[in-house]
Amino acid sequence: MKKNRKTRSFANRLTRKLVLTLLIVMGLTSFLVFMLGGSFASEVEGMRHEALLDVATGKISKALSDVYVGTVNHVPEIEESIDKPEHLFDVMEWVVRQNPRIRSCGISFIADYYPQKGHWFCPYAVRESDGKIEVRNIGGPDFDYLQREWFVEALNSKEGLWSKPFFEGNDTITPLVSYLVPIRDKQGHTVAVLGADLSLDWLKDKVDECAMDVYKNEWLGLNAKSRIEREREGTANRWKPYCFIITSDGTFLVHPDGSRVVKDNFSSLAKVAPDTITAYIGRQMMEGKKGYYGKELLDNNESCDFDGRDCYVFYSPIKYANWSVGLVVPSLSIDIIAYALGGMLGCLVLLSLLVAFLVCRHSIKRTTQPLKELAASADEVAKGNFATMLPEIKYSDEIRNLRDSFEDMQHSLSNYIAELKETTASKAAIENELRVAHDIQMSMLPKAYPSYPEREDIDIFGSLTPAKDVGGDLLDFYIREDLLFFCIGDVSGKGVPASLVMAVVRSLFRNISGHTSDPVEIVTSLNDALSEDNDTNMFVTFFVGVLNLSTGILRYCNAGHDAPMLIGQGVGMLPCDPNLPIGVMYGWNFSVQEISIAEGTTIFLYTDGLNEAENVEHAQFGVEPIKELAKKLLAEGKNVPHVVIDKMTEAVHAFVGEAEQSDDLTMLAIKYIHFHGNQE
Repeated sequence: MKKNRKTRSFANRLTRKLVLTLLIVMGLTSFLVFMLGGSFASEVEGMRHEALLDVATGKISKALSDVYVGTVNHVPEIEESIDKPEHLFDVMEWVVRQNPRIRSCGISFIADYYPQKGHWFCPYAVRESDGKIEVRNIGGPDFDYLQREWFVEALNSKEGLWSKPFFEGNDTITPLVSYLVPIRDKQGHTVAVLGADLSLDWLKDKVDECAMDVYKNEWLGLNAKSRIEREREGTANRWKPYCFIITSDGTFLVHPDGSRVVKDNFSSLAKVAPDTITAYIGRQMMEGKKGYYGKELLDNNESCDFDGRDCYVFYSPIKYANWSVGLVVPSLSIDIIAYALGGMLGCLVLLSLLVAFLVCRHSIKRTTQPLKELAASADEVAKGNFATMLPEIKYSDEIRNLRDSFEDMQHSLSNYIAELKETTASKAAIENELRVAHDIQMSMLPKAYPSYPEREDIDIFGSLTPAKDVGGDLLDFYIREDLLFFCIGDVSGKGVPASLVMAVVRSLFRNISGHTSDPVEIVTSLNDALSEDNDTNMFVTFFVGVLNLSTGILRYCNAGHDAPMLIGQGVGMLPCDPNLPIGVMYGWNFSVQEISIAEGTTIFLYTDGLNEAENVEHAQFGVEPIKELAKKLLAEGKNVPHVVIDKMTEAVHAFVGEAEQSDDLTMLAIKYIHFHGNQE
């Protein structure tokens, strides 16, 4: 037996040699690395990306300024030559030729300004793909600029403005924008609109350059050019940095997803999800504000989810136009320096830990050697060798106490195994007897289906599933002299006692019904037989029915059982008088009832194992789901006994789920097909 000894703590000795060394080296180093290095590196990378965005917006503003200046500088010449319409074609050609960024230029006059030129007059010059400049009048029914929104808006403005982006003709790939300037005659009346069209291809190139600068981050080790090319092809990884440009109303001018350009609007995204970070950034950009949004602006350093990405978003307005450019950079792209710095210093931490491990390992190995020996002895004990010798421990510590506990366990296991063998043998005998009892009980029930294949006027199907090896539910039926006798019952309690009562009731039912066809006489005889000398106070809810197969008349007596359900001309419960269950009171006066069963009606009987079945939350299945399923089967023409019982079984099992069956489940379905008089 284990003896009481004064012990020195094995845990303390092991903790001093291992845990303190590892915690000091790893904790201090990790804290300094991630608190100082990570914060500083993230801030520097954020500043670098803001600078890259400023450079990109500066280049775009410079290009827009060139278009603006190249357009506005020709306004005086145009207004001076307003009475020389043919000269305006030369001016348009000159504007396009002198400004490489201007794709096309035209002057749209108000209706009938030059009567000799017709209703529409729009001198227009465009640079073709081969570099040649074509000059022509594009006004006409096919291009009725007088009805266009941009014309009306520019005509009523006092100064120049940028139009909304658009696609020209059938070209839905290259979007355009126009800088529009009102033209006035010598009396100061606005008579035309000068528009310089700017292709957004160059704008895409500018934002690509900004994205390429981000890709050049030496920590990422990426080939910027190949990444941009693959992005244009639609194959780039969606978690890579990208730029986009929107107008003041949220229309996309530039976006990696070409399907969004011109056709999509940032404000529509904000309306769909008004409280998201994406919506907030969109409103900031459309208002022409500058800033950025990242995880350091959020509580608890949570992620900044923009457009479905965990990222930083930098945004800035573009001078000379009501546009705003945004740079979306995945968090990893900015935080990677901190990760790299932490990784390098982490290697030093690992090296330090390796040294500490080698030092501690030798000490721990010597300290834990007795445990290895004890573990080997325990393995032998686990194999059933209870007489295995345990190692001697020279230290008076927890290992010594553990060794003594193993010794006590050896003795306890030897005694337990002996008792277990005896208990197992007894249990096996009981289980065998229960299996025999189950087989006997099941053999007493109808089990051949269809039960009467030679008859065309009746179809019967039943099932009984006990909650334990044996149960207290019963069902039975047979035909005598063109009368169908059937019953269903539920004995109070479960297990072997209930199964014995069930066997008695079933035998009495067969004997009594063999001499009488009166349901009341059958139930009364059963009640008197069970009530007499009923010391266990067990009772049975019972239903007996006698169906005349020639007339369809059903005479029945219900003794406290759930009312059967009729599935035929609708779904309803069979009216039942409130009689006591059998076995409760000797001499009880039971009542008999009678009803005519219509052809094609199915009589569905069940025990409370169906309607009172419980799921894991102890909610009951109930009667309403039974009715609803019966209505569905009736509507589908499937009120066939075996289908009804199969579907009811599936429904109650789906409701119960993984909960253990709490009561016997018994169902009996009888379909009365037609009277004998209707048979051919």
